[in-house]
Amino acid sequence: MPRFALTLEWDGAPFMGYQRQPHGPTVQQAVEEAVEAVTGERVVVHAAGRTDTGVHARAMRAHFDLSRGFDPFRLGEAINALLKPKPIAVLGCVGVPDDWHARFSCVGRAYEYRIINRRAPLTLELGKAWRITRPLDADVMHQTAQALVGLHDFTTFRSVHCQSASPVKTLDRLDVRREGNAVLIAAAARSFLHHQVRSMVGCLALVGQGQWSHDDLVAALEAKNRCKLGLNAPPDGLYFINAIYPGENEHGCEQADRIDPRS
Repeated sequence: MPRFALTLEWDGAPFMGYQRQPHGPTVQQAVEEAVEAVTGERVVVHAAGRTDTGVHARAMRAHFDLSRGFDPFRLGEAINALLKPKPIAVLGCVGVPDDWHARFSCVGRAYEYRIINRRAPLTLELGKAWRITRPLDADVMHQTAQALVGLHDFTTFRSVHCQSASPVKTLDRLDVRREGNAVLIAAAARSFLHHQVRSMVGCLALVGQGQWSHDDLVAALEAKNRCKLGLNAPPDGLYFINAIYPGENEHGCEQADRIDPRS
């Protein structure tokens, strides 16, 4: 059976996350319905990660199987046409080996959280960022964030509804930088717990405002107790940035996004 990999971008505001839900619209449902309309086949579109209600994606990888072959470029174009006017776009569609799996072949995931640090209300970025009016010290946030990098029990930063078998994860990177009035937090790991990034960002925001110290963050981590969490950031500012796979040059986003020579 031919297997196709998609690179997806979406605005998470209208959706109850990626994964199908019985009580509201999801990205997975929209994409699966579009594929069925194009191909006449019911498919399951597996993604590299699950996202919460309101969380956005810039380059989520996903895959599905069909019983017959299609030209990948034209398939992606047709899916895009059927997704309109929903705020989901297929950035690329490629054929992949039948042992390539969007979730289980993935060896790394990256997120970015966007804070707008200003007093004025959001207009262009309403629903796309978290506005914090009190001044944030991004340098202190970055320095303190390094306490979370590495192998830890992240129970404090884990949703009570998390389905992961273990709260122990290795956080590869957690960087904070300022660009004008935007404070950007970049997180990378093989995998994340449910709400882990939002929970880390919420606590770092307290650090940036001077309400928490480095020691407060370390104490929260070491407590291994969700009740010790300082703050869970809202979903508006969270973006799934990309998924990393072995042999990314062969099946990665750059190849998926290239312009078809027939267009």
